Amino acid sequence: MKIIKIYGDYIQLDQFLKKTDHISSGGETGAFLEAHTITLNGVKVHEKRKKIRQGDTLVIDEETYRITGE
Repeated sequence: MKIIKIYGDYIQLDQFLKKTDHISSGGETGAFLEAHTITLNGVKVHEKRKKIRQGDTLVIDEETYRITGE
C-alpha cells in the first residue's frame, strides 16, 4: 500500500493519476479509465473528475493507495 498525501479537501481522479505518474496529461484520463480497473473505497470509478478525499482508499489494477492529509 502506498500512502499519498494531498493538500486541501480533495484531489480529482485525473489530477491523482498525473501526480502518481499513471498518465502524463489530463487528455489521457478517459483511455486510462477504460483500460484499467479503478475502485474508490470498494466502488468502481468511471468519472474522470471523481473527488478523492483524505481517508479514502483507491485501488488501481491491484495497487492500493491510501490518501492522507497534510
